[in-house]
Amino acid sequence: MTLLYLASGSPRRRELLTQIGIPFISLSAAIDETPLPAELAEAYVERLAREKACAGLASLPQGDDSPVAVLGADTAVVLEGRILGKPQHREDALAMLAALSGREHQVLTAVAVADHQRCLSVSVSSHVLFRSIGAEEAEAYWASGEPADKAGSYAIQGLGAVFVQRLEGSYSAVVGLPLNETAELLGQFGIPCWQRLPAR
Repeated sequence: MTLLYLASGSPRRRELLTQIGIPFISLSAAIDETPLPAELAEAYVERLAREKACAGLASLPQGDDSPVAVLGADTAVVLEGRILGKPQHREDALAMLAALSGREHQVLTAVAVADHQRCLSVSVSSHVLFRSIGAEEAEAYWASGEPADKAGSYAIQGLGAVFVQRLEGSYSAVVGLPLNETAELLGQFGIPCWQRLPAR
């Protein structure tokens, strides 16, 4: 069976793969995540997912003929075409939360799987509507520590869930990995889900 590597340090992505019973080995794949000039958000997340998968593949030891594949993923919060990445500091996070307050935004997540013959990818778009967020509430949320390493300065699976009035699309994609599309993609590489589920 093909051995899967996850080129991501995200605990959310590890949890999501584990949720659908897929065994994997985590590895680090550092890439430059700077958007290219005039690069659209859709192209940006798909490029990064593919680059992470390919960088992870390149980091594996050579000479072993065992079948392997590497999964890379990227998520971006997009407001009126502008990519909201991870906040640089408190003021940056508060500005993002103020911009998202009472408005709908798009969450784009791309996933890519690469082996030594090919790299396949897919991207998923979801829409999230936030209720209004007061300044004191935004300050308290920042003080929780949760927004510091999150795209758009919030985590839908954590404390930030209280801001969400409506979600259209894939919840797991907003968390960091679209499970339906990921399972289909991995199936094309001979990696089935439900391999590690607790016995009833």
